[in-house]
Amino acid sequence: MSVLACSSTRPAATPCVAGVQPRAKPSRAGPITASLRVVTPAFRRADNVQLRSVRSSAAPQGRTLGATVEAKNVALLGAAGGIGQPLALLLKLNPQITELRLYDIANVKGVAADLSHINTSVKVVTMGWQSGVSGHTGPDELGAALTGADLVIIPAGVPRKPGMTRDDLFNINAGIVKTLATGVAQHAPGAILNIISNPVNSTVPIAAETLKAAGVYDKRKVLGVTTLDVVRAETFVAEAKGLDVVDVQVPVIGGHAGETILPLLSQAEAAALTQRIQNAGTEVVEAKAGAGSATLSMAYAAARFAESVLLALNGEKDVVECTFVESDVHPDFKFFASKVVLGPNGVEDFLPLGELSPAEQAGLDGMNELLTKNIKTGIEFANKA
Repeated sequence: MSVLACSSTRPAATPCVAGVQPRAKPSRAGPITASLRVVTPAFRRADNVQLRSVRSSAAPQGRTLGATVEAKNVALLGAAGGIGQPLALLLKLNPQITELRLYDIANVKGVAADLSHINTSVKVVTMGWQSGVSGHTGPDELGAALTGADLVIIPAGVPRKPGMTRDDLFNINAGIVKTLATGVAQHAPGAILNIISNPVNSTVPIAAETLKAAGVYDKRKVLGVTTLDVVRAETFVAEAKGLDVVDVQVPVIGGHAGETILPLLSQAEAAALTQRIQNAGTEVVEAKAGAGSATLSMAYAAARFAESVLLALNGEKDVVECTFVESDVHPDFKFFASKVVLGPNGVEDFLPLGELSPAEQAGLDGMNELLTKNIKTGIEFANKA
């Protein structure tokens, strides 16, 4: 079985072929077809879909647009936090964005002023003067940050500290996400919503139920950002196999916490790699010794996912990412992380999981209790009086 080298867009399905072919150099003029496939018996993809890789200098591991660009308005809620600030910087570099609105309960205007000095093409307004970024502080300004947004990204919430799990964050972050989702329902009901706030396994159902109660829920548009699990899996696999990380893709399915994180690997080393991917967030929290969590890598992953959403909004075809979303991919779970095709309205199609190895099937079966509990907790929180 194999790992297929790729990025986040795909043409028609083609069978995997063993061997390594020379890879075309990236072009800024338009999309290119990935011509390198790394095939080893150690790792494999969940299906035989060949993806094409296109690059751009404007975003992390980015892709040059194959569609006409219609720049979009993006609202970042929680922009002054540890993830929000570096994510705001990366979004400021994305030419697909017309206006970047930054929102937080405090300190966001300084972040906006700082970013506004960066000479990119992002056009924004800060409190009435042309600068490049708008900064909104406090609940009274949430509507202004959201109105007219095409994409809303939520990294708001408290970070993990040593000894904490993502589930420990629930009591604080659940209320934050519900409040912000209520604002989205009121001021940007048609926007695509990217949720970063942990625990994603519960906060995505909270947002979904909140929007549903307001009568504006579209399950295609409420997306949990699990891209960091994919980024970590690709990094760790590349390190283990001596490959260029750009040429590796590893789908990660299930959820975004502990044993619910299931990278699709198949080999004797898979157990150790899977465990490291599942515990990678704790590794960073402990390394920072109480000074924060995985803020920089999460910001990168969120920017990569946002870029894919924006590409799809602009009409780019066959944009593929893993995301935690309401789906029927697995009959036991109402929400599930898997590979999807993104389109102008959010999720356009769900890709099959493909044949799982015995170890992967065991991992999928083993997450049932925890993931079901996480989802139920989120739904119950959203619906309580």
